[in-house]
Amino acid sequence: MKKILLTVATVSVAAFAYANSASDSSELLNQQCKISAEAVSSLKELRYGNTSIRKDVTGLINVSLKVQENRDAAQQTLNKMVDDRINSISALEEKYCSV
Repeated sequence: MKKILLTVATVSVAAFAYANSASDSSELLNQQCKISAEAVSSLKELRYGNTSIRKDVTGLINVSLKVQENRDAAQQTLNKMVDDRINSISALEEKYCSV
């Protein structure tokens, strides 16, 4: 239970830190991708179901990104991360967050 709370708190703090800009910079998009990769990896390790992972991480995306097109793109990336068999944060970041 402590690990779940720590994961949620870490990801939430990072998401809110980047949510204060007026638009979505490329750095913000990159950070959101990394936050999503970290959240997906952590929740997979905790054996969350894919639907729960999608729901929780989508909430973070919607809080962080202001432009709808960026939200949609982040959501598509999230779905690919969740469906992928990869569990490692670094591997998810390398595969999905590289430009």
